[in-house]
Amino acid sequence: MRARITSLLLAAASFFLVGTPQKALAQAPPAPAADSPAQSTGTSPQVGTSLTLAQAEAMAIKNNPQITLGKLRALVAQQYVREVRSALLPAANLSLTGVASNPGSRIAAGYLTNSSVYPRAAGGASVSQLVTDFGRTANLLSSSEFGAKAEDQNAAATRADILLVVDQAFYNSLETKALVHVAESTVRARQTFAEKIQALTDAKLKSDIDLSFSKVELARAQLLLLEARNHYQASLASLSAILGFPDEQNFQLVEETNPIAAPAPDVSPLIQEALQQRPEIKALQLEVESAEKFSSAEHDLWRPTVEALGVVGQAPVRDNHIPSWYGAVGVNVNIPVFNGFLYNARGRTADLQTEVNRQQLLDTRNYIARDVRIAWQNSNQAYERLTVTQQLLEQATLALNLAQARYNLGLGSIVEFTQAELQKTEADIADTDAKYQYRLTQIVLAFSMAAPK
Repeated sequence: MRARITSLLLAAASFFLVGTPQKALAQAPPAPAADSPAQSTGTSPQVGTSLTLAQAEAMAIKNNPQITLGKLRALVAQQYVREVRSALLPAANLSLTGVASNPGSRIAAGYLTNSSVYPRAAGGASVSQLVTDFGRTANLLSSSEFGAKAEDQNAAATRADILLVVDQAFYNSLETKALVHVAESTVRARQTFAEKIQALTDAKLKSDIDLSFSKVELARAQLLLLEARNHYQASLASLSAILGFPDEQNFQLVEETNPIAAPAPDVSPLIQEALQQRPEIKALQLEVESAEKFSSAEHDLWRPTVEALGVVGQAPVRDNHIPSWYGAVGVNVNIPVFNGFLYNARGRTADLQTEVNRQQLLDTRNYIARDVRIAWQNSNQAYERLTVTQQLLEQATLALNLAQARYNLGLGSIVEFTQAELQKTEADIADTDAKYQYRLTQIVLAFSMAAPK
């Protein structure tokens, strides 16, 4: 966003031999920024849909795919929690079995047992329940719950990122629109001045060089207007895309009239607030806790597991050696002894991943503290710039009035007057840019602190 504004200012600087008399700027009504000048098209500009900042944010939250993706990832993480929790609940199965076999045959290969196989048709049910695995499943469940909460925070961080981009695009469009108004006023003033010099030249009261200068200034003002309009259309296209529209929308942006407030005098409370509120910090903290629980679960692999089993069923078609009903209950205890150091490697891997998450959290905290400090410094610099640009505009306006008076009295040259116009145009652009840049620095500072909207 800053790069686009800088490019606009550089483009404006290339045409800085144009100027805007104070009276023309004060009296000229603002023209719609998204349409061509009336004198070049001869048609009335179309009125677009009014759009406030709050409406733009609501539209982005509803339409932007990135926000939807964040919500979907959070829903996926919640289903993982249900998957892990299922290990703590009973598992029941219904079975239907039909077997045709050679009477009296036995399974002899591939097994240590030598079981008889009888022709039969039977149905039954089996139920299994984990009695205890000494905390492994509980740790896995806690790990997945922390992971789900982390995804919720990641979704909140994505939402904040999108809102920041929307706010920046909105105010960038407002600024480029204001610069279009400055350029349009400049064109109207240059047109009036050129017509005046044309009349004086026809009356032999001004020289041809004065007329040439005035026409050059008018042409440069028109070029500046074309450049400003192009930047405004580009900013509208960017805003439309962020809001989820495939085509550029002709929005009529409604600027908020909130008074400009001074930034906070001290940055330390802002940093502490950011470290407590930023969703990225909360997400990483939850990921660390999730990794710690998962590491504990991996170490719990060495502990025994105790499982209760029960089966019941009936065999209406069977061999005479098989009873019609069957049923059994039992307990199975599995004690790991050796598995080629698999569990050792899994536990070590989980410990290292936990340490990775801790270092990522520490690194993110440092970067967020840096971002808040830089945003606060930029906000202070932009606030101080407001006073400087206002003073620059006042002095440039005074200098232009004096130069115009000297030129009208024949005491000053067209070069002197043109230089004063140049300074006035520079001051207009700088003052306009300063106002919107301060708004933008406030938005970035609020985002850095994760201030709620």
